[in-house]
Amino acid sequence: MTGPGPATAAHHVPGLAPLLLTGFEPFAGDGHNPSWPAAQEAARRLRARGFEAIAVRLPCSFAGSTGALERALAEHRPGTVIACGLAGGRTRVAVERVAVNLQDARIPDNAGAQPAGQAVDDAGPAAYFSTLPVKRIVAALREAEIPAELSLSAGSFVCNHVFYALMARAETSSVRTAGFIHVPWDENAPPRTAGAGAHDGDGARPEAWPTVPGTRLAEALVIAALEAARPASDLDEPDGSLY
Repeated sequence: MTGPGPATAAHHVPGLAPLLLTGFEPFAGDGHNPSWPAAQEAARRLRARGFEAIAVRLPCSFAGSTGALERALAEHRPGTVIACGLAGGRTRVAVERVAVNLQDARIPDNAGAQPAGQAVDDAGPAAYFSTLPVKRIVAALREAEIPAELSLSAGSFVCNHVFYALMARAETSSVRTAGFIHVPWDENAPPRTAGAGAHDGDGARPEAWPTVPGTRLAEALVIAALEAARPASDLDEPDGSLY
């Protein structure tokens, strides 16, 4: 499933391979996942700028997401891939730095699978690092007054699974630059006691999710894509976490 409008409507930016943006379908009984409309709108805006940008929606399942990602990579042969998923409860756009070789699902995925302590790839390394200019992206988002942070954990659910699989496949495909970005809920967030929120194990919690407007989430993905397209190296300054 691709974003609205044909990718061929815009002229290809010379020297740039196609750009693939992915988002997820809703999960845990929720009727909305802001990562998908953000990816669709970002692809539309990037096509208006001359990029050959494609948005693809992935199923929220461990097995199904990998197959859908592989088909998208084979069909579109992108040079850059920015995968995107929902991290309800986060207050900022989180640019993920590392994908770990672990599947440990607190809730079942949309196909009913709930792996516990399993590897994404039994023969794979413990982790892969994003090849996006993660610090530059965070700095650019902050400059645009979009709340953003560098994250060292993409969790152990389907988002991390896709992130890990993407980085593994980037080593043997057309992909030169790839990574993952988590977004908070947008203005269409459900009640916090419903869907994925009902599975939070944090005890007392506010009734409403922290949100960022969907237009700003799309803008964040556009900024990330523009930074990824720049030839400059990543920033060489600290922006890590103490805990």
